Amino acid sequence: MPFSTAQASVEVEPLSTPELQARYLVLIEEMRCPKCQNQNLAGSDSMVATDLRREIRRLLEEGFSDQEINEYMVARYGDFVLYRPPLQRNTVALWVAPGVFAALGLLTLIVVVARSRSGRGRSQADESEELSAEEQARLAQLLSNGEQGGSKNND
Repeated sequence: MPFSTAQASVEVEPLSTPELQARYLVLIEEMRCPKCQNQNLAGSDSMVATDLRREIRRLLEEGFSDQEINEYMVARYGDFVLYRPPLQRNTVALWVAPGVFAALGLLTLIVVVARSRSGRGRSQADESEELSAEEQARLAQLLSNGEQGGSKNND
């Protein structure tokens, strides 16, 4: 039975202090792999992600702040490397679009519910299915004839 081996990114040696290790874990969770695009650096097994994790470790050990590390990565890979890009002219749509779509969805739901409660949402097919008094009388007559067992033709 063949087995497939999955490569996993395992950091062998910890950073020099627990504080640096904690910062490292946060940074690799918040940065996106440039190759994988929808994976963060912590979850990516690509060579680029491995190199970036190594670079972040080096920068942390050299005393860089988290902000400086973010700026360094953005300078090399662009805002794309951040899962939460800053609010700028070119990223406004990323920040505004979810709210706009949520508002449109809510508005649509309100309109649909309001129409169904007021009866205006009924289609012509629903209205045409209602029987007039004459049609109801005819139906009752046909049903009563059918119950009597006779098949009289009233036309």
